[in-house]
Amino acid sequence: MASQIQFDDGAGYERFMGGWSRLVAEDFLDWLAPREGLRWLDVGCGNGAFTSVIAERCAPAMINGIDPSEAQLAFARTRLPSTLARFERGDAMALPFAADSFDAAVMPLVIFFVPDPSKGVAEMARVVRPGGVVASYSWDMAGGGFPHAAVQDALRAMQIDVPSAPSADASRIDRLVELWSGAGLDGVETREITVERTFASFDDYWQTLLGGPSVGRQLNTLSAGDRERFMAQLRQRMPKPDADGRLTLSARANAVRGRRER
Repeated sequence: MASQIQFDDGAGYERFMGGWSRLVAEDFLDWLAPREGLRWLDVGCGNGAFTSVIAERCAPAMINGIDPSEAQLAFARTRLPSTLARFERGDAMALPFAADSFDAAVMPLVIFFVPDPSKGVAEMARVVRPGGVVASYSWDMAGGGFPHAAVQDALRAMQIDVPSAPSADASRIDRLVELWSGAGLDGVETREITVERTFASFDDYWQTLLGGPSVGRQLNTLSAGDRERFMAQLRQRMPKPDADGRLTLSARANAVRGRRER
């Protein structure tokens, strides 16, 4: 059985996944086109990567973020003033808020980590007011859209444990539609978002992996020989660097939105 992914290092997550999250967040928020002055809920806010983009682009009245990891929350609290964003520990399947508390509830890069995604979506629908929006984006895990899919393939090729998400199936477009419709949300729409991120070199990307929460532990414990073999496997699966040695990778996310009409 594959181990579960653990997020307990806000700074490591920022380099490993925060940069990717911000790239998708820009397109995602353009698609949502929210008005100013909303009360937002960021479910699974992690280290605040997406929360900070809401603050920068959406002129929110207030943002509440919840996450199960205190280490991630501690990092998030350094990004934004408490007068604008409040971060607390919480469970996506049992949100610690009253009904009709928010104008918008979002779940960025999280739904595949929720053990029961239907409960998570139902909880977001509960806490938004009538007319409020419930939205999410997640890496297209089944379709190979995860930014570090090549790393996972290289690990499997060497029969090394690949940390897993408990609900990876929930990242599919058709499943997202089922979840949002099942929660009674109206006007459900989806969109694919593709982004690219450039690293200075393969070594730059490698350092990102070593600090990453989902594969760093495995990579840091490899013997010197196994590490060389793994790096060779990984290079075979990655695009060729440009003339200056820069490495450009792509990733694809599936986004969904719906409104609570009553």
